[in-house]
Amino acid sequence: MRLIFGLVLILGVGLAGFAVMMAKDRFDQYQTVVAKQQQKLAKAVDVVEVFVMDKPIRYGEKITKEDVRKVSWPKDAVPEGAYLTETDLFPDEKGRLRTATRAMEANEPVLAVKVTEPGEDAGVSSRLSKGMRAFAISVNVTSGVSGFLRPGDRIDVYWSGTAKGQEVTKLIQSSMQIIGIDQNADMDRTAPTIARTVTVEADPKQVAGLAQAQRTGSLSLSLVGAADEAYTGSIEIDQNELLGIIEEEKVVERAEVEEVCTIRTRRGSEVVEIPIPCTN
Repeated sequence: MRLIFGLVLILGVGLAGFAVMMAKDRFDQYQTVVAKQQQKLAKAVDVVEVFVMDKPIRYGEKITKEDVRKVSWPKDAVPEGAYLTETDLFPDEKGRLRTATRAMEANEPVLAVKVTEPGEDAGVSSRLSKGMRAFAISVNVTSGVSGFLRPGDRIDVYWSGTAKGQEVTKLIQSSMQIIGIDQNADMDRTAPTIARTVTVEADPKQVAGLAQAQRTGSLSLSLVGAADEAYTGSIEIDQNELLGIIEEEKVVERAEVEEVCTIRTRRGSEVVEIPIPCTN
């Protein structure tokens, strides 16, 4: 009897110890989960809702309410020009929609620089800054940088013509923004094309200068690197400088004038000058 009681006691103590160990392990797991949740809460940031594309969209397509959706976005990292409310993205009471001026992929934020105003198309006028004008420059395969120009690039404009009797090439405009190639303003176009016209953004004074330059000579374009700044110096090359010809200064020699000495003699009513040798 005592043996059975002792076995039962030992078994009870063992079960109790096992239960304590299980409870401790479970408690440790709970503490680990709580610690992870606290770490996540510590890393939590303020968010706002931002409109993003729900599907890919290409240049010139209209943006409808079915094309976009709202997502949570870190408040301190919202891109400039992002739309936070439906009223901002679709403000037109007549239902006129914005048009994409740049291709956008799914989950990409809708930005003001990539869409037009409601009801506008994706043409050149939507790219012009306030107070600026569009000016078309006639080009060919040589002057148009072999067709590698595209909207969004920057170019230097050189004029070649006759000035003061010499053939001259001069930089007349630096780092001008291209807003269209032929009749296309798609900035996502990558395939080279041989353009006939390149449309640039210019202020009214630049437009007048370009028009005069195009009428009196020929224009050539030079592609500016994406990271380069506008060149502010003066560049002008004439034919002599191109060929390394140095003009010699013309020296005008004064001819020596022979000195002549004379005496005057009156013969009646007539006065006659007679040359004589000079004594000095």
